[in-house]
Amino acid sequence: MRRYLFGSVLLALAAPVGAQSVSAWIARGDSLQDAILPGEALNAYKAALALDPAAYQALWRAARSQIDVAKRIRGDLDYTVAVRDSVYGEAEAFAGRAIAADSAGADGWFTLATAMGQRARTKGGRERVRYGRDIYNAAARALALNPTHDGAHHVLGAWHAEVRRLSGVTRFVAQTFMGGGYMDRASWDSAIVHLEAAVRGRPNYLFHHLELAEIYVDANRPGDAIAQLELIPSLPDTDVLDARYREEAAALLERLRRGS
Repeated sequence: MRRYLFGSVLLALAAPVGAQSVSAWIARGDSLQDAILPGEALNAYKAALALDPAAYQALWRAARSQIDVAKRIRGDLDYTVAVRDSVYGEAEAFAGRAIAADSAGADGWFTLATAMGQRARTKGGRERVRYGRDIYNAAARALALNPTHDGAHHVLGAWHAEVRRLSGVTRFVAQTFMGGGYMDRASWDSAIVHLEAAVRGRPNYLFHHLELAEIYVDANRPGDAIAQLELIPSLPDTDVLDARYREEAAALLERLRRGS
């Protein structure tokens, strides 16, 4: 709590005097987001929304920052899970408002897909199935609106991979009893195509490379996975979980080099 209070004070002091317009608050939020301070960035976007509750650019950015706040909430205790899910729910609400403000904006659909996808990653197989169709549809809509959107490519690639990783029993139950027939479209080839597009679209984003490497491993392409993982130490930190991603990448690289 103290950190967020301090961040709010810092934000107030740093905001341009006499320039508290919607665009000024968004610009301030972008600077804080780039500095990997999502809580403080969220405050700035909320300040913009206090001036214009339907400001699309502030709404989808607020969803993005809210997602990053939720990603930092770690743990598997019921209370922690409930808090994290609530924060992701708030991100989904911001994204929904962004879509209502401009349904032709790709970022609104992308942040909606991301919020749902992040929440689904912490769930069991059957719960992931429940989220699956909505995640796919939102990400596909974002990509249709912006075919080069690296984030939308990442979400769709991860969707294909996550479905393929479900156990055969879970997929059978989903397809038979939960209307999960749409999962038949999932393939490793599609996962790779989308993640490779994500890497091309934003080559300095660490998580694109890590997710692609993990998919290469699943597709029995360890050499390609190693090539992706070897790039990661040279990449900048741009995400709240990059320290964790670096550890995961280093561990995976060591395992692949050992041939295990």
